[in-house]
Amino acid sequence: MRVAVFSTKPYDRDFFDRANAAHGHRLDYHEAHLSPATTALIDGAEAVCPFVNDRIDADVLRAMADAGCRLVALRSAGFNNVDLAAAAALGIAVARVPAYSPNAVAEHTLALILTLNRKIHRAYARVREGNFALDGLLGFDLAGKTAGIVGTGKIGLIAARILAGFGCRLVGYDPFPSAEGRALGIEYTTFAELLPQADIVTFHCPLTPETRHLLDAAAVKRLKPGAMIVNTSRGAIIDTRAAIAGLKSGQIGSLGLDVYEEEADLFFEDLSGQVIHDDVFARLLTFPNVVITGHQGFFTQEALTAIAETTLANLTAFERDGTPLHPVTVEKIA
Repeated sequence: MRVAVFSTKPYDRDFFDRANAAHGHRLDYHEAHLSPATTALIDGAEAVCPFVNDRIDADVLRAMADAGCRLVALRSAGFNNVDLAAAAALGIAVARVPAYSPNAVAEHTLALILTLNRKIHRAYARVREGNFALDGLLGFDLAGKTAGIVGTGKIGLIAARILAGFGCRLVGYDPFPSAEGRALGIEYTTFAELLPQADIVTFHCPLTPETRHLLDAAAVKRLKPGAMIVNTSRGAIIDTRAAIAGLKSGQIGSLGLDVYEEEADLFFEDLSGQVIHDDVFARLLTFPNVVITGHQGFFTQEALTAIAETTLANLTAFERDGTPLHPVTVEKIA
């Protein structure tokens, strides 16, 4: 199949070219995001392969249909950026990579927790300047603390297992409690009841209409004062303005983000020589108790290999049978 691959970086091309040796698809790489403004790049392609910050709305899908393009092969687990109803109406299939490397994201979650707790980011900067004072670097033992896991799918369960290894008590919220989670010792409760118990709240849920701004101003008020918040799922799970208010009041003790609700114009690009015009994001960067990484939780050799191999397998299955291996349908958001 001829595939238009959007939002590509050199590392995407390396891993996809390596995996494609077993499939033989024609991959047309584009650095541009997929959006209504870039649909001309679809011309001649039978499928598109977008990433997390590409926009696959009704306008894009109509342009795909007009060009004879029949498949959206997401190279991500999330599909909140696709208008699934419009895709179904136009007869366009949607596929995803359901579990490329849950270990990668869960381990990055713990990297953020440990960095925030032990102030590694601040200590690193001090030592490079010859400042070896420990004032302001006081942390706490994770052992005995309560960790709240919001979303106990594959990633959430691995994060829970790691936190259990540190000696944390685990409380969890998930509309569909997991038997494996219970076996790990997760005490399932409601989201509202989880918040005042947890010293650390970590988010591992998909972005849906129900989870958008799940942590809003009302939820921030319910937090245990000084709680640590970590989000490695989707940016819009957290209302950023509410989080900033919580940081200013001290209700949020520290915040670790690998995702941001307006990240599409920021993440995956080198903007070091430019002024960042997002005032909300700029405000976040002023807090010493905030650590932000640029959506790199997935970024391991194992994950990139799995993303490329699964995406190409979806393409091959669709070419052969008319159905990808891992389809996404409207029913998944019901």
